[in-house]
Amino acid sequence: MKVSLTRITLLVLMAVPSYALAAVTLDTGAGTPWLSFSAFGTLDEVHSSQDKADFTSNVFQLNGAGYTRSWSAVVDSLVGAQLTANFLSNLSAVVQVIAEQNYNGTFTPHIEWANLKYQFTPDLSVRAGRSVLPTFLFSDTRKVGYTYPWARPPVEVYGLLPLTSSDGVDFSERLHGGNLSNTLQGNFGQSSVQNENGGGTASTKGSYGFSDTTEYESFTLRLSYQHTRLFIAGVPFLDEFRLFGPPGIAIADEYESNPKNVVIEVIGASYDPGHWFVMSEWGHTKANSFVGDKSGWYASGGYRAAQFTPYVTYAEASATSNSDPGLALTGLPSAQVGFAAALNAGLNTLLQKAIPEQRTLTAGARWDFMKNLDLKLQVDHTRLDADSFGTLTNVQPGLRPGGTVNLFSVALNFVF
Repeated sequence: MKVSLTRITLLVLMAVPSYALAAVTLDTGAGTPWLSFSAFGTLDEVHSSQDKADFTSNVFQLNGAGYTRSWSAVVDSLVGAQLTANFLSNLSAVVQVIAEQNYNGTFTPHIEWANLKYQFTPDLSVRAGRSVLPTFLFSDTRKVGYTYPWARPPVEVYGLLPLTSSDGVDFSERLHGGNLSNTLQGNFGQSSVQNENGGGTASTKGSYGFSDTTEYESFTLRLSYQHTRLFIAGVPFLDEFRLFGPPGIAIADEYESNPKNVVIEVIGASYDPGHWFVMSEWGHTKANSFVGDKSGWYASGGYRAAQFTPYVTYAEASATSNSDPGLALTGLPSAQVGFAAALNAGLNTLLQKAIPEQRTLTAGARWDFMKNLDLKLQVDHTRLDADSFGTLTNVQPGLRPGGTVNLFSVALNFVF
C-alpha cells in the first residue's frame, strides 16, 4: 500500500502540465521570480540476487531488495518539492520537502532544507537553518536522480556519510577570474535522523567543516573535511566486556559509540567536456567506534551519443580492520570461557555488518527520452570480502560473510 501510494504520487506530479506550474511562479517585475516552485523524483525497481539480506541505498532505510522483496520499489524511489522565495534582492528563503522510505517503512515527508540566505555581495553569502552538507561532488543534488548519470551514487563512497543536511549556519565565498573559479564553503551545526533499527536515533552535535571547489572550463576539483561528535544507539552487549576487567573495559571503550569524534575527508574530481565524462571520488571516515575506520573510492566514465549515455563504474570499500581478537580466552576460568567466546563472536559479527569491504563493477545506460525525463538501466556485480557483509542490511541468520551479489536497477527520473 505504501509503495502504491508513492507510485501514484510520482505519476501525478509527472502528469502536471507546465502551464499549471506557472501559476505558482510570481515575478517581482525586475526579472527575478519572487516565488518559484520546482519538483523532482525517482521511481525505480531494484532486484537483488541475495535473498538473505537487503540492499539499500542508505543505512537509514528499513528494508530494500533481496530478503524483504526480491524486487523492491523503495530503494531509490522518492518525490521532492522545493519552494524558493526572494524577499529582497539579497534576501531569500528555500524550503525543500522529500518523501522517501523512512526508518519505519513509511513515506512520511520530511524537511530536507529550510533556510534563509543573505547575499552580502554577488560572491559572498551566509545561510541559517537547515542546509546541505557539501561533502561530495553531488551533495547539492544527491536526492535528484536526474542530475547524475547512474541509478544512484556509488554506495561505497556516499555511504561514508549518509547524513545529507545540517541545522546551523554556513557561508560561501567565490573567487573567480576568466575561466577559473574557486568556491569555499564552511559550515557549523548539528543533525538528527532515525535509524533503520526502528527506535534508535543517530545525531551529530558541534559539527564543523569546509569544502573547496575549483572549476576550470570542463574540470572540477572538490576537497572537503567534516568533523563531528556522533551520538548513535549503542550496542548493549559491549558493556558485558567490562565484567572481564581492564582488557574488557579497553574493548568496550574502543567500540562504544556515545559520543565519539568522527572525521570524514573527501577528494573528488570530474572532467566533462560534453560528449563524454570521467569522474572519481575518494573518501575516508574515522569514527573511533564500531562504525570503524574505513575508506571508499570509485572511478566512472561514460559517453553521450544523442539521447543515450552508456557508462561504467568501478568502486571499492575497504577498512583498516573489521575484526578484533577480543578477549584472550587463555587463563580464564573454565566457567567464563564460553561467555567470553560468545562476546568475541558477537563483536566480530557487529564489525562485519558495520564496516563494509567490497568491490563493485557497474555497467549501465541512461536514455533521455523526453525533456526533463530519463530512464536508466544498471547492473551491479559486487564481490564481498571474505570477512564482510559489505553494505548489505537486514542480514539474516545463516548468511555467511563473503560471496557475490548481483543487482539490476531500472529507474525513471524527472525534474520540473
